[in-house]
Parts: sequence; C-alpha cells; structure tokens
Amino acid sequence: MDKESFIISAFLNNKINGDDGAIFGDWCFSKDLFFEDVHFKKKWLSLEQIAQKAMLVNISDSIVMNAEPKFALLGLSLPSDLSFGDIKALQNGFLKIAKEFNIQIIGGDTINSDKITISISLISKIRKKAIYRKGLKQGMFLAYTGILGQSLKGLKNLQAGLKLHKNHRFVKPLLRANFFYEASPNIICAMDISDGLKKDMSRMLSLNILDIKPLKKLNKIELLSGEEYEILFAFLPKYKKKIENLAKKHRIKINIFAKTKRGRYKFYGREHHF
Repeated sequence: MDKESFIISAFLNNKINGDDGAIFGDWCFSKDLFFEDVHFKKKWLSLEQIAQKAMLVNISDSIVMNAEPKFALLGLSLPSDLSFGDIKALQNGFLKIAKEFNIQIIGGDTINSDKITISISLISKIRKKAIYRKGLKQGMFLAYTGILGQSLKGLKNLQAGLKLHKNHRFVKPLLRANFFYEASPNIICAMDISDGLKKDMSRMLSLNILDIKPLKKLNKIELLSGEEYEILFAFLPKYKKKIENLAKKHRIKINIFAKTKRGRYKFYGREHHF
C-alpha cells in the first residue's frame, strides 16, 4: 500500500466516499490542492493563470463524477511580499473560471506562507446519477478523449526555459464537460487523466480486478503524460456508435484503445503522489 492509500484508508466511509469526490445525497464534495514548486512554478505561469488552473483541475473532478459545480471554498496560503496587484491577479483568475462554469465562491480562509498554496473545495450537484471508477465489467471498451502528450511536452519545454502559449494544455486544461454530460447515461466508469493514462488506468483496473486487451498501440508519451485532464471512460460495446456520434457532435476526438478482460493489470512505475 502506498502512503496516499494508507492515509485514505483511515477515513473510508463506503456509503459516502466516491473517487474524485464524496457523494452525499444529490451532492458531490471534492477538494484539490495546488502547490508552488509541486504543481507549478511562478516563472512558468502568471498569477492569473495559476488561479485559473487551480480551479480547472478541481472542476475536472466534478465533471467525471457527472456533477455540475455550484459552489467553491478557497483556502489560500500566500507570501507576504505579494502586492495588492498580485492578489488582484489571483482573484481575476478564480473569478474568470467561476463565471465560465457558473460557480459561486462562498468563502474560505487565508494565511501567510513562504509559497503560494491553493486549496479548493467544490460543492457540485449530481446530474441524475453519479459516475464512479467502480463498476467496470469484462468486455467493456476503454476510451479517452482528446490527444494525450501535449502536457508532458509543454513541461519539458518549460524546464528547458521556453515559454508556452496562453492556451497550451499545461497552462489551461481543456475540460470536456458538454460531451461528458450528454454521454453520461451510456458511460459506466470514468476518471480524469491527471497522473498519466497508464497510471490512472491501473487505478480503475485494480479497483475492479480486471486486465485489458489492447486495441491500438499507444506510445510512451501518450501513456505517461500527466496533467492532461482528458477523460478516461468505459462503456458497453452496444453504445459505441452513439458515443462516437456524440463525440462528432461536440467535435471531440475519442480513442477507443482497449477492451477489458479477466485478470489483473500490472502497473510498473512509481507512485505519482508519495
């Protein structure tokens, strides 16, 4: 058991705990952390971009559980040398994404710190039914939205001292809410791709005690690129045409890359958290 799983194991409540969020009645409660020098560096992103990305990666968790975010609580740990202009830039980033997704920021807390730390709690309304990572069965298709690899390439460019476009995937994740919400009645399991397809797929397969039969060959970049925030999802073969048509309607590329089978998928690699 890795340390993250060990921590989570102490607080399990199977009637409430979800995967990317906890389900209580018609509501989903989720939290994400965004730390300077862990998730971002100030020389890579503007303060407004930092706030925007912090909101977007948390909203991604709500979307894949088939929930619409309604309210947010912000926890901010900020260095004392930030100017009022700097704080205004952070505010603008939070408010811009909140407006885009019709979210009300209703409170939170602030404290002084050496580095920027952002903790966001979202309260989201479930749309008809919550979608979990659990429920995968033998013979289902596994697919993901979009094209994977751009986030890792962007990170390498930043590490080499280069700049990224303001709409680059690493700077501003592109979320697939409209497609996913419409396709949700035909989706069995889902999660966002934050630690790379290979690692996140292993979490879903391990939970459901299944293996995969690959349907297409994916390269190392596609398998390992993290912070993509595309959606990994599963569905029954009978819904393949319908999901493909919805993808065309929303102008989204989907990649059906595997089919589940009996067995246990083995992941070889390090844990991305700790």
